[in-house]
Amino acid sequence: MAPPSQLAIATSSLVRLVKEESSYHKELQGQLARIENLDEGDENAEYILKQEKRGIEETKAMFPELRDRIKAAMERLDLQLEAAKEAGSISNVEEITKAKEAMAQAKTSYREIA
Repeated sequence: MAPPSQLAIATSSLVRLVKEESSYHKELQGQLARIENLDEGDENAEYILKQEKRGIEETKAMFPELRDRIKAAMERLDLQLEAAKEAGSISNVEEITKAKEAMAQAKTSYREIA
């Protein structure tokens, strides 16, 4: 089995980062929901609230770094797409299609973060 091409590696890297960004958004929504549903009659409510707020701040702190990583991965993939087009190999059509789809998904995700 042939090793994956640089285009396939760059594509999978970008897809992974977009999934990671999505999971951070889900985590943030879950943390916000837990704060809303916090029972104030609970004796540990103040401590739990403090912990959840800290978790939210840590999650939010990940977004700028993640945005930079997604941007860098998009640039790498763009370079690999250019190289694949210059090579003109027909066998790369499937990889190029996957790369373009990943790029479109990443651009949408990048706009949401920014």
